[in-house]
Amino acid sequence: MTKYRQIAGVQPGKSVAFTFNGLPLSGHEGDSIAAALMRAGVTSQRHSSRDNAARAYYCGMGQCWECAVHIDGIGTVRSCMQRLAPDMVLAAADKDL
Repeated sequence: MTKYRQIAGVQPGKSVAFTFNGLPLSGHEGDSIAAALMRAGVTSQRHSSRDNAARAYYCGMGQCWECAVHIDGIGTVRSCMQRLAPDMVLAAADKDL
């Protein structure tokens, strides 16, 4: 049994490289950034400015901003709403919220 289930008949996008906080990772092109980070084993995407608590994917529909990341050249986005693209440079959005 695999760690992640794949929906029958749905083919994943091609494998692409990206980085998060300088760590080289790979994911499937077209997946949400949140999904790619979870699949890569990233458990925290940012830290709360109030109490430094780890924050990550929560609502999955772009309302809570818990999954915010910074994309080099774009700015801060909700990772559950943004698709992964080749060679993205991502960082925790700690200072942006």
